[in-house]
Amino acid sequence: MNPMGGEAMNGLFCDRVLLPEGWAADVALRFDGRGALTAVERDAEAGDLPRASGPVIPGMPNLHSHAFQRAMAGLAERAGPSEDSFWTWREAMYGFVRRLTPEAAEAIAALLYMEMAKQGYTAVAEFHYLHHDRDGRPYADRAEMSRRILAAADTAGIGLTHLPVLYAHSGFGGKPPSDGQKRFINDVDGLLSIVAAMRDAMGEKAGRRVGLALHSLRAVTPEEMRDALAGLESIAPGAPIHIHIAEQTAEVDDCVAWSGKRPVEWLLDNAPVGPRWCLVHATHLTPDETDRLATSGAIAGLCPTTEANLGDGLFPAGPFLAKGGRFGVGSDSHISVSAAEELRVLEYGQRLVQRRRNVLRADDSFSLGGPSIGGGLYRAAVAGGAQALGQPVAGGGIRVGQPADLVVLDADNPKLLSRDDDSLLDAYVFASDGHAVRDVVAAGRTVVRNGRHVREDAIVAAYRRAITGLRQDT
Repeated sequence: MNPMGGEAMNGLFCDRVLLPEGWAADVALRFDGRGALTAVERDAEAGDLPRASGPVIPGMPNLHSHAFQRAMAGLAERAGPSEDSFWTWREAMYGFVRRLTPEAAEAIAALLYMEMAKQGYTAVAEFHYLHHDRDGRPYADRAEMSRRILAAADTAGIGLTHLPVLYAHSGFGGKPPSDGQKRFINDVDGLLSIVAAMRDAMGEKAGRRVGLALHSLRAVTPEEMRDALAGLESIAPGAPIHIHIAEQTAEVDDCVAWSGKRPVEWLLDNAPVGPRWCLVHATHLTPDETDRLATSGAIAGLCPTTEANLGDGLFPAGPFLAKGGRFGVGSDSHISVSAAEELRVLEYGQRLVQRRRNVLRADDSFSLGGPSIGGGLYRAAVAGGAQALGQPVAGGGIRVGQPADLVVLDADNPKLLSRDDDSLLDAYVFASDGHAVRDVVAAGRTVVRNGRHVREDAIVAAYRRAITGLRQDT
């Protein structure tokens, strides 16, 4: 396939567009050859620029993805002989991952990234721990699987912050890994070699970054964390750092038994947590942990549809936002691939617990930017997601210096008819049926046109071949 999905553009004229300062009319957006925004011209005329076919909003960054899990979505929804939990789901995932080839992993990721684009995600942070061959040995090119992820992002045309994951142990205190984890395991030097290779592979396209992920406190020792962070700083100074944390109560209990502290408490006490960091899930927090995380400047990486599917629990969103906390959303295991649905489930979870409506609203206690629930959540998630991916942040609007990541909403969709500005975002988040995105531009290239991905047929065909091969391999 062509290494760059999508049709290159040099700009777009918007009759209505969401900027950092609010909605604006008659705005010309101009892009450079890298796919970055170079000009936002107010009160402009279209001239030779193509005209957007509907209202334009910033694309949503997806801050947490395990791409290979897209192919197992829906396969773990049968009750077992004992009580099902995250941990029984994990065993099912281990069984699935044993069969994946590099070719299949690339095809699955390309399909997923195409689906993301069609739902308004324009960039993804890939939390990548599927590193090695089926027997656990590294490939001749240790970065083989990471390169497959980059190739998939190129095929689908979306931005990528690639996060090779340090995964060294099966439990707190450096417990040896299990057989099901053998494809994930690296020491610090091996992992850093992948980070360095991917830094060199990223090229100059806007929306491409490399960073590093620590799988969890149970999977790395304090010494390994220290050495990995030091190595990252020498390879890619200032790069994003992500970690799974406090997702399950059993993890919290095990961390207390190991260290005498809860996971987020331990991390804040022992690591330089700040704006470069994204704490994924962080579901189970005390009030003190909630306040400290909010004031650290780190992003809470929330994945509401996956957290609901796995029975994780609910993040304390209200108190966190009241302290000025920042968040973004991700599709994680991809049981759903919809930016609007992640925000909707986030708000609905709070409504169910508190038994009232419009919980995550902007008032004197909250900082989401206005009375619109959908508009406030969307802006906040765009800004938090951009920060987590290491992209320029613009308060949830479109501005110079960002990748030209734009979503054109379908104003003719019955759910969006007669809606404008933030009422349009309310309808998009809470009432759209999954077909509210008309066109998508990622890094200055059109990747979705009239609701269809520009490479959809080829991507679906490759995925079909991969899945057929996996079935024959069982």
